[in-house]
Amino acid sequence: MECATATRSSKPSSNISDIVSKFAKVCKLRSIGVFYSENSNHHYHHSNLKSNNASSSEDGSDNITEENECGGVKIHPQPVEVPSTSSVCGDTEISKLFDIVSALKLAYIELQEAHIPYDPEKIVAANELVVAKLEVLCNIKRMYKEKQLKKVKLDSSRFELLKAEVEVKEKMLEELKFQAKAKDSDISNLRQKLQDLDLGNAILIEKIRQESLVRKNLRVWNVNSFEDSFKAASKSIHDFAKPLISLMKASGWDLDLAANAIEEAVVYSKRCHKKYAFEAYIARRMFQGTSLQPYNVDGIMRYDDPFDSLIEKPDSDFAKFCTEKYLLVVHPTMESSFFGNLDQRMFVLSGKHPRTPFYQIFAKMAKWVWILKGIASVIDPEAKLFVVNRGCKFSEVSMESVEDFCEGAAVFGEAQTNHRVEFMVMPGFRIGETVVRSRVYLSQMK
Repeated sequence: MECATATRSSKPSSNISDIVSKFAKVCKLRSIGVFYSENSNHHYHHSNLKSNNASSSEDGSDNITEENECGGVKIHPQPVEVPSTSSVCGDTEISKLFDIVSALKLAYIELQEAHIPYDPEKIVAANELVVAKLEVLCNIKRMYKEKQLKKVKLDSSRFELLKAEVEVKEKMLEELKFQAKAKDSDISNLRQKLQDLDLGNAILIEKIRQESLVRKNLRVWNVNSFEDSFKAASKSIHDFAKPLISLMKASGWDLDLAANAIEEAVVYSKRCHKKYAFEAYIARRMFQGTSLQPYNVDGIMRYDDPFDSLIEKPDSDFAKFCTEKYLLVVHPTMESSFFGNLDQRMFVLSGKHPRTPFYQIFAKMAKWVWILKGIASVIDPEAKLFVVNRGCKFSEVSMESVEDFCEGAAVFGEAQTNHRVEFMVMPGFRIGETVVRSRVYLSQMK
């Protein structure tokens, strides 16, 4: 039997199909070199064996020659490499595969032994055994392919399931985004409502505070305290009229003409009574546009000098009241003749308050007028201010002669009922059932 030498690949096959193909090729094309351990004269076979070994060495193959001793004969079959399948098969399948390969190798050895000496029956039997083992390998290959196909189908099915699940999740995500957007809009609306409610609550809190102050003032302020404030306001107007008249005299003003310009054709019982005309002018300007509304006057009452309040709180309601009334009472021509310029007026127009004696006296007067207006409605929300027109017949119920008030005695006595009003110096107030009489200057009726 001739020996045919074939060169084997140095790299392992990639799958079982390659293993089966190699075994088939080996069965068809390969033969082995055989030598006897004792008295062998078959040098031809021995030389072929050496030639095969040399060829394998020259090719750099890492093949391992497997030696088996059977009946005193050393047999050197060409080994077949099996690829590692641990990544695709379990340990049990790999062990089974190795067992079948080993059995196939043994069957192949028996086939070779059947040729020496040549025994047709053994050759047929060995050949059938080899074929049986190959069929087992083919079955393993088929089962492996079926398993891989099932795995691919399973993976594909899982992929489809995952894809469907992803699509469902994406739809849910879009729905959640839409809901989140709607919730954000609701949150924005609720936040705006909360701000509106906070603002409304702040307004209500302020109203409650104001009402609390009003209630507190109701316990403090009464008609008697209002009458005291009325007297203080009348006196402060009188006190401010004094420096005003003095400055007019010093500036060369004609007081008779000035008094007549304020109240025309008034018959004064005394020349000094013309001062009441100037007081009437000041009071008329200070109470002009008056609307009785309750407000807290405790702040201004804490200051002995109201000018300190103007310095500490230049933007307060009282400060604005002082600015408005000063510009109304003190005419620019009057101020220019008094001081030679309008610097003080410009200072007031800028929202500030000049620390001058004249302005400080004015601030004291403004304080009592401010208090009088504030506490009237605190005591009685229906409180009213009333005025007396010139020519009215004197009434002791609603009027009081300014001469009685200032000089402390009734000038006209019982004959006051026959007098008429020349002009009003201070307005009167009606608080509840109480009438705080107005101050008037009287003249005897002819």
